[in-house]
Amino acid sequence: MKNGVMMQYFEWNLPNDGNLWKKLKDDAKHLHEIGITAVWIPPAYKADEQQDEGYATYDLFDLGEFDQQNTVRTKYGTKAELKQMIDELHKYQISVYLDAVMNHKAEGDYTERFMVKEVDPKERTKDISDEFEIQAWTGYLFRGRNNKYSDFKWHWYHFSGVGFDDAKKRSGVFKVMGENKNWSEGVDKENGNYDFLLCNDLDLNHPEVINELNRWGVWVSKELDLDGMRLDAIKHMDDKFISQFLKHVRADRGEDFYAVGEYWNGDIETLDNYLESVGSCVDLFDVPLHYNMYEASRKGKEYDMQNLIKNSLSVAHAELGVTFVDNHDSQLGSSLESEVEEWFKPSAYGLILLMKNGYPCIFYGDYYGVHGEESPHREIIDTLLQARHKYAYGDQVDYFDHVATVGFVRTGDKDHPGSGLALLISNGEDGNKMMNVGAARKGEVWYDLTGNIKDKVVIDEDGDGNFLVEGGKLSVWVKE
Repeated sequence: MKNGVMMQYFEWNLPNDGNLWKKLKDDAKHLHEIGITAVWIPPAYKADEQQDEGYATYDLFDLGEFDQQNTVRTKYGTKAELKQMIDELHKYQISVYLDAVMNHKAEGDYTERFMVKEVDPKERTKDISDEFEIQAWTGYLFRGRNNKYSDFKWHWYHFSGVGFDDAKKRSGVFKVMGENKNWSEGVDKENGNYDFLLCNDLDLNHPEVINELNRWGVWVSKELDLDGMRLDAIKHMDDKFISQFLKHVRADRGEDFYAVGEYWNGDIETLDNYLESVGSCVDLFDVPLHYNMYEASRKGKEYDMQNLIKNSLSVAHAELGVTFVDNHDSQLGSSLESEVEEWFKPSAYGLILLMKNGYPCIFYGDYYGVHGEESPHREIIDTLLQARHKYAYGDQVDYFDHVATVGFVRTGDKDHPGSGLALLISNGEDGNKMMNVGAARKGEVWYDLTGNIKDKVVIDEDGDGNFLVEGGKLSVWVKE
């Protein structure tokens, strides 16, 4: 995965036209040409309704093949189109990572009655009722699939909590009562215990649930010839389940089967502890770095740029962080809205695509646009991808030493002749910085690949260059 780049190939506002798999298939050659080496695709299985993005999961074994929930296809297309798309991406050496939603299920086929206790939504370890009977949509028959691939049927006792009492038409956080029933340990401590997120929460301590999800993980990876998975909402899932699930899938698919988890927490210590608890068996999205960039974009000149990469996952765990600027959860209108402001996005992408640490992920919305409107950032992202694959090699020497103007040097390596670069980012006025690119480069002429600065820089006998950057922009300096 040397200098690999992932692309998240969807955003919240895609049309419900069933065309995404076909569009991605047609785009495979272009993605390969710009240097994309892996694609994270959205949940590809049947949701509670056709227009759902896939996170309100109904049947994990229905990849757009059966007439269920009033549709055969998913929002994105049919199973046949999905498989053709993956074959095309593989033809261009692009890996495919499926978004795996195993925390919850939505919209059962029939209601069941069982005992629960209501808990405080802000403190789930605190009961706010005695036991009482509830009626909820927890029975799953999957009639349209008729036992193909799996004959497992879900019932109330396969869930640890539900979010809706159908008898009283009332929402809440209802903990399922019964033998060995409790919230999972090994989840985020937010709200006391953050096992329950939404809908019908899977009981990841139940042996039948564990076996069925393990079986599905192996089946779907084989069926689609997947190269990896993006694991949704893992802060809400028992950490022991995650580590054993990946062990189970990798026993069949090989140890290089890739996994990145969405643990949405900006605290580096929390992420450190999670990685330790799962034996670093999964990469994590670098949420702390995202929040640093978000804060920098919001505060502008008031932000101290010396803090831009501080306390980030990619600094603390160079090999385990997936860096991103934005995604479907942080984009405008989403539940975790924290979108990096437009003026700073080129600089943010310069940072994640050119730094040594981290596995960068480009967001569909930033490259192609949202709501069908073209993104203004596509050209600069193309330029930065070109810089990554041609110049971003060797060690990194940091220059995060000024409140407004920061950057780093990549020294280059012998395997990539002409490689090496100098990145500068400014959040305030026009700036400059003396950076050393190596005495062996004495006399070389360097230019700004972005075109923001027209002047050239000549490297002096000590290997120093006085590199420039425009206020509020970035410059990527490389050998002419």
